[in-house]
Amino acid sequence: MRAAVSLRLVTDQPAEPPTEPPFDPKADPTPPRRPRPTTGPVQYKGDDLEPERGPGLGCFRFQVVILIVFIILTPLSVAWNWPPAISTILLFAVILLLLVTGQTIIFLLRLVSADRRGRRRPLASGTKTVGELEDLDGGGEPAPEEPDRPS
Repeated sequence: MRAAVSLRLVTDQPAEPPTEPPFDPKADPTPPRRPRPTTGPVQYKGDDLEPERGPGLGCFRFQVVILIVFIILTPLSVAWNWPPAISTILLFAVILLLLVTGQTIIFLLRLVSADRRGRRRPLASGTKTVGELEDLDGGGEPAPEEPDRPS
């Protein structure tokens, strides 16, 4: 004896498609962010990032100038038939300077980002931020007023 198999017919009507909520053009399309931990100093290898311990902007500029000179001089050394050893040394010096300059700019960018982690007023905001209101209510120093910027 055969077991009965339940099959839907092809002509059966499908279930009602789910209706989507109406599109709101004023709704914020960005997903909510998870809250940031308290803003503190930027950590690097477990310690605070200290600007005095790393290279400065002058060091970076010097590295870039030397790098540009070496980048221009390396192909010219081949065109001017300098000894191959000198061209090789220039080529490896360019590679080394690219590495060092890249590390220096990463360090400097971390310093800039650490400077900008404080409270900032959104550019288009005409009202005080929640942090500024908390500073006024909590008795802390109020944030400095920024001049209105044209939109």
